[in-house]
Amino acid sequence: MAEPPPELVQQLYSTPPDRFVAARDAAVADARRAGDPATARQIARLRRPTVAAWLVNLLAIRRPELVADLVQFADAMRSAQRELRGPRLRELSGQRRAVVAALVAEARRLAAGEPGAPSAGKLPLAEVEATLNAALSDTGVAEQVQAGRLLRAASYAGFGEVPRPQLRLVTGEEEAEEERPARRDTGRAPAQRLPGGDRVAERAAQAERAAERAARAERARQRRALERELTKARTEQARAESELADAAEAERDGVAALDDIENELAELERRRAVAEQELSRAKLARRGAERALTAARRRTGEVEAAVEALDAEEGAAGRGGGEAD
Repeated sequence: MAEPPPELVQQLYSTPPDRFVAARDAAVADARRAGDPATARQIARLRRPTVAAWLVNLLAIRRPELVADLVQFADAMRSAQRELRGPRLRELSGQRRAVVAALVAEARRLAAGEPGAPSAGKLPLAEVEATLNAALSDTGVAEQVQAGRLLRAASYAGFGEVPRPQLRLVTGEEEAEEERPARRDTGRAPAQRLPGGDRVAERAAQAERAAERAARAERARQRRALERELTKARTEQARAESELADAAEAERDGVAALDDIENELAELERRRAVAEQELSRAKLARRGAERALTAARRRTGEVEAAVEALDAEEGAAGRGGGEAD
């Protein structure tokens, strides 16, 4: 049977639940257009996860190394439980809360970067925490979490999947009673043996030493991881400080440029006001000159008319004198 492409499944299960159905239907349509109805049917069978399950899937898909560390941590806890390593169990129990809290915080951070994700106040982080705690105690839940295809949140009722071994304290008296028949049958002196309580104490001491070695190795691993994280954080801090310095310098340059532009604008405004005043005076002068020209033209016309009239009178007078002679 055809299986949907793993990258498509990861894409769908990292999509916020409110957009899951639309994204799945679009993928089904694409598969049908590509002539692959079997894959289309498989995609259509994918079910929408709850918001809590989506957050856990987001962790598994975007930060698989963290979920792998969680599974490894769960194996260490189960191993310590099977071997009844009390100090190791106490140490791991203390670490368990920190591990789960860190994963919940990472899930919240990843959700904040997803378009269409619920707001931080609406994220069911308590269900995410319960699911991660269940994964620490139940291998089946851990496998589902690591697959990144969880459909709903999980919880753990407190009954371990690995049954505790039945223990019985063997005392020296019980061992002596078991040995007596053999001694009577053989007639030989009994071999020197450590009392049963001493053997239990020796085994407990050996387990304690092994647990301490494992704890030292775990602390060393954590220290190396923290040192890598510290180096990375310091590098990022240096880069951020450099970017901040560049941004501050750019801001100062921008402020200076803006000040220059504002000064230029103020100067232009002043020059504009002066030019407007000069233009107003020029308009007044032009209107005065136009009035003067009109008056001069009118006077010129009047004088020209008077001259023409005088010329006409003189011409008439000349013609009259000639007729008299």
